[in-house]
Amino acid sequence: MGDNVIPLADLRYLAPVPVVPTDAAAPSGLLADLRGRPLRDLRISVTDRCNFRCSYCMPKEVFDRDYQFLPQSSLLSFEEITRAARLFAAHGVQKLRLTGGEPLLRKHLERLIEMLAALRTPDGVPLDLTLTTNGSLLTRKAQALANAGLQRITVSLDALDDAIFRRMNDVDFPVADVLAGIDAALAAGLRSVKVNMVVKRGTNEQEVLPMARHFRDRYGPAVTLRFIEFMDVGATNGWRMDEVLPSAELQRRIHEVFALAPLQAAQPGETAERWRYQDGRGEIGLISSVTQPFCGDCNRARLSTEGKLYLCLFASRGHDLRALLRGQGPDGHAWTDAEIAAALGLIWAQRDDRYSELRSAGTLPAGERRVEMHYIGG
Repeated sequence: MGDNVIPLADLRYLAPVPVVPTDAAAPSGLLADLRGRPLRDLRISVTDRCNFRCSYCMPKEVFDRDYQFLPQSSLLSFEEITRAARLFAAHGVQKLRLTGGEPLLRKHLERLIEMLAALRTPDGVPLDLTLTTNGSLLTRKAQALANAGLQRITVSLDALDDAIFRRMNDVDFPVADVLAGIDAALAAGLRSVKVNMVVKRGTNEQEVLPMARHFRDRYGPAVTLRFIEFMDVGATNGWRMDEVLPSAELQRRIHEVFALAPLQAAQPGETAERWRYQDGRGEIGLISSVTQPFCGDCNRARLSTEGKLYLCLFASRGHDLRALLRGQGPDGHAWTDAEIAAALGLIWAQRDDRYSELRSAGTLPAGERRVEMHYIGG
């Protein structure tokens, strides 16, 4: 393929090349957007492929065998990802989350984890390095991930009932294998294991209490279960408001069986509202981006599989960071770290995203196609 030929898949989400300012100051770690929100969290999608076909993310009728995923040449290399992460760290990012698609489908991912684990903040502190997975490959990979420097992991699991789970992942994958992956993550010594359940009214809401009971009784404080409201991410998941089970209702259902008490947020910008079991058997989290938007302190940026930077999970447009990582300036020189860092600073400083607040207020602009979740991660 010639240098000037753009793969068709790259045209899926066209994005402008970031402006490189000529007079920007060096990163201070104090960068803030137009609403005063700092940049603290970078979510990096390492692949747009997944081996599940969950209806709320990659429905099979859209992502079928004919669907054109990104070619390997389009994906950011591990070196490019690490370089970008280092520049984000200079601007104040403290946490990196690897996502997909299913990130464990990316070959030799432990090499990337080793590279990212070596990064430091300007104060010399290691970055908080975590990964989100559907758990299908975790039994065979958990120890290698931990050995490479992964600190924390989040496993997606939407039901304990095997029939419901197989129906939701739509590839007939058994729940027992995901549970085995969770055990493997704990055995590997990862210091934090979380489980995310997307709750869809009329589909798996009957699994809320069995999930709470299982993780509370089997693992106690060792595993935190988090319930996520069904979100209108992308344009292919057939989202309807009447399929959203509000977190407040979900909390009441659990509290009637297992008494809960509220906990303070662990850190600013945390997405989950925390509740502890009053008998000391751990805690749960509630992620309520539909009914209780948390745009006001959102400090997250997202880097897509092939290097487009998005400032919101519900964004319709991104910024082509890969063009700077691989491209040249007007005088023919490769863009320097300082120049790319300046471009990142300008992008974040102009950020004004607050999709969930606008949705709640009924003031969203019409006709914009939002980016798909599998492309930038959750």
